[in-house]
Amino acid sequence: MNSSRETFLIKDLVKNRKLIGTLAKNDFKTKYAGSYLGVLWGFVQPVITILVYWFAFEKGLKMSATNLTTGMTIPYVLWLTAGLVPWFFLQEAFNGGTSALRDYDYLVKKVVFNVEILPTVRVVSALFTHIFFVVFTVVFFSCYKFFPTLYTLQAVYYSFALMVLVLGLSYLTSAIMVFFKDLGQIVNIILQVGIWVTPIMWNIDSAQFSPTVIKILKFNPMFYIVQGYRDSFINQKWFWEYPTMTLYYWIFALVVLLLGVRVFRKLRTHFADVL
Repeated sequence: MNSSRETFLIKDLVKNRKLIGTLAKNDFKTKYAGSYLGVLWGFVQPVITILVYWFAFEKGLKMSATNLTTGMTIPYVLWLTAGLVPWFFLQEAFNGGTSALRDYDYLVKKVVFNVEILPTVRVVSALFTHIFFVVFTVVFFSCYKFFPTLYTLQAVYYSFALMVLVLGLSYLTSAIMVFFKDLGQIVNIILQVGIWVTPIMWNIDSAQFSPTVIKILKFNPMFYIVQGYRDSFINQKWFWEYPTMTLYYWIFALVVLLLGVRVFRKLRTHFADVL
């Protein structure tokens, strides 16, 4: 294996960290440029989404509380929020990363510009909103007297783990989308289905599925992340208490990252010609 292909990403990101930060801030602001509320829309929309789901499931379907494996009973809205926060990050970062090269085609066509940083710019841009929602979750839980503990710090670990996965996915899909524009729509469909396949709205421990189906659903890497956020804010369990799942997730995420980087490098010489 060519070691340069495996290490170029880290070197480039460290070398261009200031440029990535600047472009990410500009990208975040540009999304809402011209609107009266500006960047506030980046926070308002997810909050409204949480309220809609809360009203539909807790008030409409009377799912006022969820019994967890720990025997703890909590308001459904807290359990839902802990699962939605990482999903919002995946959704925004994955969508943005996939379209990064097409959206920044004018930079891709510049010979001197390092196109490798563009998917990362989109992921970092999404991270700004994610940080806000992690803080929002801490405050929201505190209002229900679920105060932060040492376990809450695990949200940083799970956020980093999710970043590694979404970076790999973004490098892979952004490179392919240059040649196959329909991939953007496919990613949207995957995310629409994924939010229901991942146990975010429903509790996998109380689901009426066979043990085989439950086991298959747990192979979804987002199950590890969503469960991790709930362990951080609710169940108070450390990630090392799940050694098999943790090992599986990191093998999966790193394989996706290496695959994404390799595909990106292999196709990048053709980006400017196609765009």
